[in-house]
Amino acid sequence: IKLEMPTIDLDGEATVLATVPEVVAALESCAVTWQKLISTALEEQLKKVPQGNGPLAEVDLWCERNDTLSALTEQTKLPEVQKVLEILQEAESEHIGNLQIVLHDLRKHHVEALDNVKFLSTLERHLKNLTHGTGFSVVLDTIPSLMNALRMVWIISRHYNTDERMVPLMERIAWEISTRVYKAVDLHTLFKEDRAAAKKKIAEAKSSLEQWKKCYFAVRAQIEASGREQHWEFDRKRLFEKTDYMTSVCQDLYDILQVTEEFYNLFSPELKTVTGDPKSIDDLVRRVNGLTSPMEELTFDPFSIKSAHDWKVIMEEFKEEVLVENVKQIFVQNLKDPPLYKNHPPVAGAIYWSRSLFYRIKQTIIRFQEVEELLTSERGKEVKQIYLQVAKRMKEYEDQKYNQWRDGTGQILPLLLKNTLLTVITEEPVTTKKSVHFMVNFSPILQEIIIETKYMEQLGFSVPETAKYVALQEDKYLRYKNRLQTMLDRYHKVMGTLNEAETKLLDDHIQELWRVFKSGHRRLNWNSLGIDDFIVRCTQAIRKFESLVHQIHNNSEDISNKLLLIESTNLFKFPVSKNGDELPKVKEFFEYVKCERAKDVAHMVRKYTAIPQLLMKVERCVANTNSGKSPKLTSYYAYWENRIYQVLTQLIVKNLQGFNAAVLANVPLFQTEAVLSVPEIILQPNASEIDEMTVQCIRDCVEVTKHFVRWMHGTCIECPPQHVTEDEVITFSFYSDISQNPLIVEQAVLIARNVHKLLASLSQYLSQWKRYHLLWKLDKNIVMEKVAAEKPACITFDEELQFYMKVAQEVTQQPLIKDERCIRLQLAPLAHTVQENARGWVISLGRLLNESAREELFSLQEEIQVG
Repeated sequence: IKLEMPTIDLDGEATVLATVPEVVAALESCAVTWQKLISTALEEQLKKVPQGNGPLAEVDLWCERNDTLSALTEQTKLPEVQKVLEILQEAESEHIGNLQIVLHDLRKHHVEALDNVKFLSTLERHLKNLTHGTGFSVVLDTIPSLMNALRMVWIISRHYNTDERMVPLMERIAWEISTRVYKAVDLHTLFKEDRAAAKKKIAEAKSSLEQWKKCYFAVRAQIEASGREQHWEFDRKRLFEKTDYMTSVCQDLYDILQVTEEFYNLFSPELKTVTGDPKSIDDLVRRVNGLTSPMEELTFDPFSIKSAHDWKVIMEEFKEEVLVENVKQIFVQNLKDPPLYKNHPPVAGAIYWSRSLFYRIKQTIIRFQEVEELLTSERGKEVKQIYLQVAKRMKEYEDQKYNQWRDGTGQILPLLLKNTLLTVITEEPVTTKKSVHFMVNFSPILQEIIIETKYMEQLGFSVPETAKYVALQEDKYLRYKNRLQTMLDRYHKVMGTLNEAETKLLDDHIQELWRVFKSGHRRLNWNSLGIDDFIVRCTQAIRKFESLVHQIHNNSEDISNKLLLIESTNLFKFPVSKNGDELPKVKEFFEYVKCERAKDVAHMVRKYTAIPQLLMKVERCVANTNSGKSPKLTSYYAYWENRIYQVLTQLIVKNLQGFNAAVLANVPLFQTEAVLSVPEIILQPNASEIDEMTVQCIRDCVEVTKHFVRWMHGTCIECPPQHVTEDEVITFSFYSDISQNPLIVEQAVLIARNVHKLLASLSQYLSQWKRYHLLWKLDKNIVMEKVAAEKPACITFDEELQFYMKVAQEVTQQPLIKDERCIRLQLAPLAHTVQENARGWVISLGRLLNESAREELFSLQEEIQVG
């Protein structure tokens, strides 16, 4: 479209030209032509609609409109056109107003087209992917991005922010997605494709349709949550009616593929081998192939909402046939081991299962009858024939199950009622009375018969009279069973609390209890009349036995608590340092440990001597005597004596281990001094004395067990002292056994060795002080006489004096404490002695120098006097 320019000369001022009638007339003619041309062009553009149903057609429409209107707009901006408008304006021409209106419309529609092209171009890449992308994966990836881009257009655009513009665009997008699905899913070939690939394609198609709706509502929710943007209140029927319907069809197709795949997996080549009937399996496979035939021969579009009724009929036929076939397969496969409802017994449960399957296919046939065209079709007739065959087999199955149960129940039920109330189970090998257990001898089969009888009557079957009588007595039998079980649970619980020694102790009482139980596993059965009395007698006997066990356990607990206190005693209590570095000396340390131990031993012995009194209480309960030497308690006394031995052994072992740990810890416990005993530097007390005190302390710890006197054989009475000779008395204690225990011997040797190593290490440390040995090794008088004889110069005296002064100073800088694990060595006495020796040499040298100087002074005075 091209605007024709005026042919007259327009040079000159517009105000001048506007006064020339010929010029104005020519320009008015030109203005009328332009008005008609632009009006026609606008009208044609506004009448145009997108050429196609997809969203790209709408984009193309706006691009074309923008190109056309842009070309016109650019022409109106030419200088010639502007000059014409100016002249006509000056001349106040009547045609200028109409032209101005048209130009205004042109600018308005051009701005709109330009704006729409700009914003639609942000969608173009997504729309091209949606239209031309390969595979549904591109569609699935594109839809979220496209929906977000639509939101931005909605927010920013001045023209695509209304329902009138946005809904048609979204409708085209929905059409494009639907078309992708329609083109990809061809029912004529779908069921001939590879099943896995076909399922994948249908699943992706369905996901694409669902993604469209899902992303729409997600962005809609974001817009509402923002609170700043205009909400999307679009016509959902226009946007989702078709895609929702196509989604449901895709789901139907996926279900068909899934069902056929399950059938093919079921009728595998392996099944031919297992069944030995390949012909029947091939027939079934052909039937499965025939299930999809109606879908492959459709005469209507399944994805069209207009064909929804026809598609529903096709799916109903498929589902009904599959259901009947499924029920048939379920019935055949589970005949030998049918799945049962919760609490259903095996036989009645199997019949219930068979009938439930029958009702499922019966309902199917009833629905077939309601829709006449389904039942009268060839496929409907086939389904009906399958139904009749399966129903017949199910009836035969029910009758067979019932007859077997009725005959079996009549034979076994009388035998089960003659079972004794209890049965005895003995663990092998039989070690103690605890190896014997009692069980309620109420057969699970009897319980099952009662339940079967009830369900058989509910199913309408006739049941044997004996079974009916037993079922009516169910509450009584279950009450007996539960009471017997409660009674035995009490018995086994109390027996479970006994250890081996207690079981032997209570042997007579356990035997008495068993005598009460005896009639339950020898004479009484489930037909007996004395079951109530038997349960009462047993319960009373158990209660009495429980009371006895409770008394014994109370005394046992008291004894155990006393032994626990003994075992937890600390036999190596150390003195606490009162003023920082000041630690007890070696002898003080071991004296303190000895004194504290003596106090604790007295307390332990009091605990120990109280134990026989507690055992006599047990004797009073069990044997009704109070002697401490009952034959019935011989093994029980021995049990506790052994426990005492173990406790004392553990006491000594733990204490020795604790002392050894303290010896090796970096915490000093006592202190010793280093002293000069010319010519050696030694510890005070010396190492051998410390070794001896350590060994004695260990020996005293072990000899604690001498205070625990053994009991006379078969009693809990302490052995009196035995006079071997007139002067020698022996007391039998636990010491003789415990002192020879390898663990204790080993631990005692280890402690002594560790202390010895520490002392050796300290002696090694003291050897560095031997470098001062000349201070006390040389005889000071002899050395001084020798020096005096040599008459050394003053400088020699100065050097010697400086040496001894340096030694004295050096000693003051030595550390005066040395910690070696548990021992603290005090070096101050040694340092003081060395300093004193050095000062002694200084004094001796000073005296000699004084004498030498006086002699020379007197000699000089004599010379002066003589001179």
